[in-house]
Amino acid sequence: MDITDTIMTFSILSSEDIARELALRVKNCRLAHRLTQEGLANRSGVSFGTLKKFERSGKIALVSFIRLVVALGDEAALENLLLEKKFSNLDEVLDVKTKPKRGTIT
Repeated sequence: MDITDTIMTFSILSSEDIARELALRVKNCRLAHRLTQEGLANRSGVSFGTLKKFERSGKIALVSFIRLVVALGDEAALENLLLEKKFSNLDEVLDVKTKPKRGTIT
């Protein structure tokens, strides 16, 4: 079994399933660091109850999730989220219309 066998593809999951998968990843990372829930809660500033609920349900505030990730030393993983598209050639650049300033779909 290689690493690609263990990576979950988010494109086929519901939002709730993605949240639970992220919670599982945080838990596995916590355990890899040999931290208890209380230990991670103390290091991150996230309450023990919030961490416990997150690991069980996947529900957490974004700021609390970020605090957990930073406390686990994986903040670099957050840097690639929602980046603007990088272009691979000039045709892609020319095909892009101006960046919208606001949404138009209600």
